[in-house]
Amino acid sequence: MAPGQEPSKTQPAGLQAGGEVYAAMIAKARSLLPQLRERAARTEELRHLPSETETDLHEAGLFRMLQPARIGGAELDYVALVDCAELLGQADASVAWNLANLASHHWMLGMFERRAQDLVWGRNPDTLIASSFIFPAGRATRVKGGYQLHGSWPFSSGVASCEWNMLASVVYSDDDADGIEYRIFLLPSGDYKVLDTWNVAGLRGTGSCDVEVRDAFVADHMTVAVGNLSGGPTPGSAVNPNPLYTLPVFSLFPYVLSGVALGNAQACLDDYTEVARHRISTYNRAKLSDFQSTQIKIAEASAKIDAARLIMRSACLDAMEAARRGHIPDMATKTRYRRDGSFSVNLCTDAVSMLFAASGARGLFTSGVLQRQFRDAHAINSHLAFNFDAAGTNYGRVALGLPSENLTL
Repeated sequence: MAPGQEPSKTQPAGLQAGGEVYAAMIAKARSLLPQLRERAARTEELRHLPSETETDLHEAGLFRMLQPARIGGAELDYVALVDCAELLGQADASVAWNLANLASHHWMLGMFERRAQDLVWGRNPDTLIASSFIFPAGRATRVKGGYQLHGSWPFSSGVASCEWNMLASVVYSDDDADGIEYRIFLLPSGDYKVLDTWNVAGLRGTGSCDVEVRDAFVADHMTVAVGNLSGGPTPGSAVNPNPLYTLPVFSLFPYVLSGVALGNAQACLDDYTEVARHRISTYNRAKLSDFQSTQIKIAEASAKIDAARLIMRSACLDAMEAARRGHIPDMATKTRYRRDGSFSVNLCTDAVSMLFAASGARGLFTSGVLQRQFRDAHAINSHLAFNFDAAGTNYGRVALGLPSENLTL
């Protein structure tokens, strides 16, 4: 559909979790796993996704899974991020991370004013949009017709492949009475500089480099206030009425990426189980599959992974169902989403760490995938969205009747 075409007022059942269109998208993701596994080592070496991997993701339509249907996107339920990231994460966590990140920005752009959507998608509906949502990294001031923005942002995943970037900043005012505002700014690639800083131990293939902006002008309609993304109608709802574009963005932020941890952990468990089924101990030539400790570790790891999957998917499905009813979640619900997002990823990290330790010296060889799964698991867990101390503290504050300390909820 062309950018100016009006969307449907209802979402066909096929686009919802379990529908035929949804199932077809999952099948496309699954079909990519063999080649993604084969390229995983080269992806790490490149420190960004190979061009053929990006082509595969484009041709499968995966980047556009949450893009509005009026633009030709799939407009699937939010849980598609978890499900598709889990699948791709079973092959390569770096690919899954970039896919989920960049796909989520089509979803977020659907909440901007129509002028911003048409400017970006009118040029190329397949265009990729990077981001960095670290608000203190930027400083913006109000000027006539928009904002003046400058700053330096880390962790802009996949930025080298993107033509646009969503950068978070604090907006300051000369009048102390106005306080500060959190806002998202959408900039073309010509307005920021990419710094090659991504030399890391885990998620090496994501190309999550720094970006720098020096006094760029950003028009009003190319920005959106965080307060407009906290649940309920957004500036984009006039042209994208699907409840998908009324979800509370930063309350559900962990689930953009949590499926990556899930897929990585599931792959680790599958690999460990397959090896343990046939491996003979170098110490006494006993079969590892006969060891009770091996059996218990498989049971514990699988229970943690299954529990994590249930938590992640339940949160996404619950949020979509509430949005369909026009219900805006209260602060208790929002902090629960954040709590559960971090907790579920921590479960996946625990499972990988346990299996890595149980694998002994075998896991140390760089020729195997276990060491990459271990490094990627801990790289994923290092994201602030998965810091349970932060999420748990804020949940506890709200549960005790204190105000939330997270200003984005």
